[in-house]
Amino acid sequence: MLEKSGYSEKAIKNYEDRINVGTIENADVILDHTGPCGDTISLYLKVDADSRIRDAKFLYLGCPGLASSVSMLTRLIKGKTIEETKEISEHDIISELGGLPKSKLDCPKLAIATLQKAIAKYEGNKSLRKSA
Repeated sequence: MLEKSGYSEKAIKNYEDRINVGTIENADVILDHTGPCGDTISLYLKVDADSRIRDAKFLYLGCPGLASSVSMLTRLIKGKTIEETKEISEHDIISELGGLPKSKLDCPKLAIATLQKAIAKYEGNKSLRKSA
């Protein structure tokens, strides 16, 4: 059914295999973000001392398009520095997934918006720790 709806094989696999769905105990950042469509992401990041993302997981309330988009996002950011993650775009997610149905192109936008908010939160927390 997902394939007939326009989901790529890779997008379906990310959704069905629930890649990186879950939580991280003692995460450095936990951010909840709800998009205009009502879909919600809880993003968990574990960042090392060199500002490199060591682990990324998520929970979601939404459609398969959201799940596959955030799943791919977490795969793309693992091992990258915070600065490198700032360069990742919704187009990178769509390209890595091999496409999404046109009606689901807001899903990678929500994934990127959530990541950007999580990075801002991490950087804010980091500067607070330095000044304390």
